[in-house]
Amino acid sequence: MQSVPELKFVTVQPDNPDLRELIEELDEDLKARYPHEMIYVVDFSDPKVKEMTFVVAYQGGKPVGCGGLRPLLPDNSEMELKRFYVEPGSRKMGIAGKMLLDLEEKAAAAGCLEIKLETGIKQPEAIALYVKHGYRQIELFGQYIGDPDSVCYGKILT
Repeated sequence: MQSVPELKFVTVQPDNPDLRELIEELDEDLKARYPHEMIYVVDFSDPKVKEMTFVVAYQGGKPVGCGGLRPLLPDNSEMELKRFYVEPGSRKMGIAGKMLLDLEEKAAAAGCLEIKLETGIKQPEAIALYVKHGYRQIELFGQYIGDPDSVCYGKILT
């Protein structure tokens, strides 16, 4: 029986090269699905990025996924899941679900009561993951209001 390489989630700084490479891969994937002006990137030059929590998933020491949490309110009671991605060769192995739970635990530890997120209508695999993990469709919020390619989800943390 083949052993599965160890999966670890590491909290990283916004300038982490593994994080940046994974986000570049995510952006390329999104550019293939949507008009370029409709991609909501993280502006790493914005000082507010330092308020975000970023995680990189490593399997057997190789970076295979990432995700971030952005505070929506000053008290952290509401956060947005951002830049959530697992590279194609590591999908369908449960990594995304475990990384999502890790980020939810980090959010709850920071005082978050609700996580919101935006994904695209052309990402059925992402929508299925969020629904499977208890996220419910909500109204478009913030910069996503009026975007016909966006769909938003939320989850109350307990």
